[in-house]
Amino acid sequence: MWSITLPMTSDDELKEIKGRPVDFYDCLVADSIFFLTVPFLTIPESPGFLPISSPRGSQLMADWEACATSYIVVVSDMETFQSNDSFQTWTRVRVPPGSLTDDERRSVSDVSFSREGVFFLIEGILYIRSMHEFTRLGKFSNLPDEIIGITTRKWCWDKYLLKVKDQISYIAVWTKDALYLGYEHLKFNKIIETDDMRQILHVPYATLNIHTVEYTEHPLELALLVESCTQCHISRTLHFIIINEDTEEFLSKEFKLTGYPGTFFSMHFAFSGTPEFVLNDKTRIIYCYNNFANKGHLQIPIKDQIIHQVFIDYLGNFIVKLENNAMFLFKININQILKLHSWTNSTTKCIIAMFPTGQTYFIHVSKIGNIYTETYPLQLEVDSVAARNRDMCPYIEFQDNVLRNTYILDKGQNLSFLVELQYPEDIGMDILMESYGPDILERREKNSYESSLGQSYKSKEIEFYQHENFEGVNDYFKLQYNKTGVVLFTVKPSDSANTCINPQKVFQVLVGCDSAKYILVKGFEKKDCLPYEFLYDIEKSYLRHQQSGKKRVKYDWKLYGCPLKVHIKEKFQPLVQLYNEEGYVEDIHVNFIVWEIHGRKDYSFNNSMAQSGCLREAQTWKSMTEFNESLPLEDAWGPENYRHCFSLSGKREDLNQPYEIINKTNKNHLVWPMDHTGMYVFRVKILDPNYSFCTLTAVFAIETYGLVPNMYSIMKISSFVND
Repeated sequence: MWSITLPMTSDDELKEIKGRPVDFYDCLVADSIFFLTVPFLTIPESPGFLPISSPRGSQLMADWEACATSYIVVVSDMETFQSNDSFQTWTRVRVPPGSLTDDERRSVSDVSFSREGVFFLIEGILYIRSMHEFTRLGKFSNLPDEIIGITTRKWCWDKYLLKVKDQISYIAVWTKDALYLGYEHLKFNKIIETDDMRQILHVPYATLNIHTVEYTEHPLELALLVESCTQCHISRTLHFIIINEDTEEFLSKEFKLTGYPGTFFSMHFAFSGTPEFVLNDKTRIIYCYNNFANKGHLQIPIKDQIIHQVFIDYLGNFIVKLENNAMFLFKININQILKLHSWTNSTTKCIIAMFPTGQTYFIHVSKIGNIYTETYPLQLEVDSVAARNRDMCPYIEFQDNVLRNTYILDKGQNLSFLVELQYPEDIGMDILMESYGPDILERREKNSYESSLGQSYKSKEIEFYQHENFEGVNDYFKLQYNKTGVVLFTVKPSDSANTCINPQKVFQVLVGCDSAKYILVKGFEKKDCLPYEFLYDIEKSYLRHQQSGKKRVKYDWKLYGCPLKVHIKEKFQPLVQLYNEEGYVEDIHVNFIVWEIHGRKDYSFNNSMAQSGCLREAQTWKSMTEFNESLPLEDAWGPENYRHCFSLSGKREDLNQPYEIINKTNKNHLVWPMDHTGMYVFRVKILDPNYSFCTLTAVFAIETYGLVPNMYSIMKISSFVND
């Protein structure tokens, strides 16, 4: 029995332990994958509660948590089932008696799973079954009663970068004429109406209806399929709108499809670096690849059957399952269709789902209302079918060192990747990189090629960086806004086939502030001292702003930590260090500033402007607060308005003033008054505009000591005692 302690970060989902190729009691140690997300409890079964289901004879419906696919709900025409372990165990989801009529309980038309509960769409009304309640969501949740569709996120991104809003939605709800997004604590906001869509699509007089909505592969985008018509009983045109839910930007795409009344299309986005999706109605599959550049129809021999499910995995496999359980497979950008072997009989009701490892499996519901699963060896089935057709992967191996699906790039940083392709010498191939997002990254590439023993090898070294000087610009915050964002990338071989196991690598680069970053001043720990009730007074003459009397301060141990005792003759230079969720990163060498947060001014700096090499008067707290008198002290000076003093432009009035900017190497220190001691609570802020997109601040406290008593006062006290 082995006991292993694994390091874990907050965004970990899976850990894989690799077995070594050695014998262990005549057995090989296999690779093991462990599911690490926070446990999610299933809704308990309550005695007397009643089943909730889809209409009699309908196919199975399912939805799962995008970042934890073992959390899943399935709706059949008999019961609703929920599991938190991919149906190794499961419970029935039921509703209280009297909460719905018998007809309503058997009328679930759509279902969505979330960490707040299971959403049911029933006759145009949205309900949620949480751990302890079954609630109708209506006007109190800012939702109407004519809802026609709901959907949740399909792809997992472990990090998000928001520029405007402070949270992302997890569910989309729509009526014929409006889209609503749902956030934590069941808050819903209306995002767009059809009146707005007329302006976007430039169809001022057409009748518009929302056809369907889906979250795309992009972590912040949704896609709307919108119907427009003038003679609606004859034909309708379907338009495509992309919505960025953070910035609420709306973009109409060049995609139009003519449909007939009563025809409904579902939309399915692949996990890709550019928008790539398929639409399906009951019998047709329409594809759109390469950011709307490649469109067409896939010819699937459906005959008299109806499409039940279009399932997509992270490797770009599309499985089309019919109601009679016949299945077909194709991959992104490959129009060849493979008819897979029959796996289950035509009358069994089943649906395809995905384990957290990415392995596909079937969920079956029996005629007596029990549920069971069956692992589906997709790649083996594809290889078996393709072997008869001599459908071979054109390359031998495709490798890369892209280890995560999300990378964060801050100012001054770069990202480097290596991609390698091995293929037969008589086939011409290349390594392609596609991107989707704002043009905010620069890229350097180094390509190499060699050939040996009938095989060719290509490699591509890719470096991403951003070369921008943020110092001294007219609008610092606008430039930062324009230079941050989300860029998606796909790296793939120039040719592929249905049998290729690893046809592409998809990842996102978030250019901006990493919310896990923070700074600390070395030597200040919040747990190394015993807190107590501590009040102290600051003389009014020591304060930056005049007031009528002393200022009383209550020391906040939780916020300020333990104060460092410093002798009044001892200079002090804060050593600022950068941390993230994994711990210490580096000592910070760039410029920073400090100020006493309770308004003290009775401290100074040992270096003058001249000693620091200034050629003109440097910025000080006095000059910056006078120039920005309408702003609070903490906002008066920062990277947005920093100007260095090492050029001849500007006034040279008095370079003997204290230089109030510190960095690790400029030997500038805080110095203390010699005639009194005190408690100082400082805030430090990184001043260098080219260090980080984050506003990095920290608090530290200094308590000075070492005041020598006045000898004349001691003599007077001694004389008084002797008398």
